[in-house]
Amino acid sequence: MAANIDNGPRQKQKSNIRYFFPKDPDKSRAKFSFPRRSKDSIEEAPVAKEKLKKWRTGEASKGRARTKFHSEKIKAREEVLEKVAEKSARAELLCTEETGALEGERTYQITQNDIRASADEATQQKIFDLRLNQFGPYRLDYTRNGRHLLIGGAKGHVAAFDWQTKGLHCEINVMETVTDVKWLHQETMFAVAQRKNVFIYDNQGIELHCLKHLDSAVRLEFLPYHFLLVSSSAKGYLSYLDVSIGKEVSGICTKQGRLDIMTVNSQSAIVHLGHPNGTVSLWTPNMKEPAAKILCHASGLRDVAVDISGNYMATTSLDRRLKIFDLRTYKELSRFQYNKRYCPGVLDFSQKGILAVSRENVVELYKDMTNQAYKPEKPYLYHRCDKLVQDIMFCPYEDVLGIGHGWGFSSIVIPGAGEPNFDALEANPYQSKSQRKQTEVRMLLDKVQPETITLEGSVVQVQPETITLEGSVVQVDLKTAAQQQEERNKNKFLKPCKIDFTPRHKKKGGDKASKVMQRKKGVQEEHMRSAVRTIVRTKQEAGRQRQRNKSRPGLAEGVSALERLKKKSA
Repeated sequence: MAANIDNGPRQKQKSNIRYFFPKDPDKSRAKFSFPRRSKDSIEEAPVAKEKLKKWRTGEASKGRARTKFHSEKIKAREEVLEKVAEKSARAELLCTEETGALEGERTYQITQNDIRASADEATQQKIFDLRLNQFGPYRLDYTRNGRHLLIGGAKGHVAAFDWQTKGLHCEINVMETVTDVKWLHQETMFAVAQRKNVFIYDNQGIELHCLKHLDSAVRLEFLPYHFLLVSSSAKGYLSYLDVSIGKEVSGICTKQGRLDIMTVNSQSAIVHLGHPNGTVSLWTPNMKEPAAKILCHASGLRDVAVDISGNYMATTSLDRRLKIFDLRTYKELSRFQYNKRYCPGVLDFSQKGILAVSRENVVELYKDMTNQAYKPEKPYLYHRCDKLVQDIMFCPYEDVLGIGHGWGFSSIVIPGAGEPNFDALEANPYQSKSQRKQTEVRMLLDKVQPETITLEGSVVQVQPETITLEGSVVQVDLKTAAQQQEERNKNKFLKPCKIDFTPRHKKKGGDKASKVMQRKKGVQEEHMRSAVRTIVRTKQEAGRQRQRNKSRPGLAEGVSALERLKKKSA
């Protein structure tokens, strides 16, 4: 019975199977082939427009370039920038840290002891005091990554240390008056403004350089992307020194007296100087005159601060007023009047926009001061020191405010002051020694030239008729076209002005550099010849007129024809 079973279909299936036995792949070039799945298309969720707008660097180009090649090149670059913005917006998911804050209506009643009692152990270590009552008052400075602290006492005491681990780098006494201290591009070097000159030290306290041409310096600032050390002196000089090559880039005599109020716009690298006449002048290393002047107060200034976005500026003066200005339009946004007992002093903005204001031995902190529709009646936090406050500064990427006063240094916690997420390629608080060296090399390769520091990119042009007395901009050499034309008409003879001629684009070799220069030079020479002919004819006609007037007694040069009608004196 088993022999009679029909196995026809199964035998047919077996007969359709083909067996392939490849040879040894080392001896022959036979390749194994395996079936693969079809490529699965993975679609990413679209990114919100608000997030893309935050990371976009600028607007898309309008119009077309001269050639198709350049148009495609611009388009490809815009696509790359759009992809970078999209990836940056998606990477926000990795920023898991959130900004802290104090909740409640009367947060100004919360003291540092209350914060220490309710915070974790790591936060408690950030609240400390250094009692140094023999060498104060103190100036201070944090590094860009917020890890290291530098303090300098007025009586010569200088110390550098890691304030988180409390590890001391160096501690020296320069035996001179110290007016300011400033970290350079890394925590391996710092500058100290002493009584006569500015000195450069390493993190072991060893003197590296003595900058004798930076004499009588009272304030120091450092531009990390340009490697420029900026100093303002008691004699009214503003100096720019390139620390990478040790060369002075620019020296400007401001003619404004003692320059003890100075700050830097971190976005545009513009230096802001405060003066006793109530003005704030804006300086660049490329100009011997101020790029702009702002009349902020009717009395002398006490301090100036610019926020991290570079759009807002805060000023305090002897008239007991605190004012906020918009640096894009140079208009006053808001003002705050203190009572007769108190006068606001030094200022500083945090990374999240919290403004710290000192008055005598008290430090007040305000939120949303740049919001024009919001005027805080009470401070966000309030802290009282032992002695008069000399300097305040927020620590980057930490909710910490450093205070230098007559009895030393104090560190207090301000919830919500620092940026919670840091860019390790920009400023890494946990960098190793090898990473620090690589960062220094990369910064030198990406160094920006001082010639790029200009005011045009951040200034809204103001017409002369819109200038007011207070809270206005006084542009340097601001003349209208009508005034310039009127001055030209007053002069009889002018040197022919050079014209800026741009030749029309041509094809088939006509757009070579030599051909373009040849056509441009030809047009300029023709313009020069015609202008010289006009000037020569004018001079000849004026000479002939003088010759004719010499023979006429009533028409001599400089004598009006109406002189004959004057009444003769007896």
